[in-house]
Amino acid sequence: MSSEATQNKVQMSALQQNEQGALQCPISNAHGNRDEIARISQECKRESFWYRALPLSLGSILVTERLISKGVFTSSPRFGSLPKIALAGVLGFAIGTMSYIGVCQKKFQSINATPLRPEDKRSNEDDKILQNQSFSETAYFGQVK
Repeated sequence: MSSEATQNKVQMSALQQNEQGALQCPISNAHGNRDEIARISQECKRESFWYRALPLSLGSILVTERLISKGVFTSSPRFGSLPKIALAGVLGFAIGTMSYIGVCQKKFQSINATPLRPEDKRSNEDDKILQNQSFSETAYFGQVK
């Protein structure tokens, strides 16, 4: 009787997993609202590009070109002004993208989605075991002669 009940429970849990889709790792599914997180992530990428990265990139390119034309920066005899303008564009893009990180963090905090750290994944039982164990040389290697 008990083996039949156990087998029925296993079959029911397998059916429930099939309803959910593929097998999922409980650690990777720490945030229950994945759709909301994906939506906010896409929104942050789009807004950081249009509102910060692109304007700063174009602005730094224009300022660099203007400084080269005024003679403040000299253009390379071999490559011209292209390397300096490209570097200004890349730096402007990177700074613009990074400047939007705080806004994105606030959006994620508004739905109580905090990033998982290795300490969050570990259970309290593991912490207790690690605190109670002593990792001295004598405990690990035995009696030292």
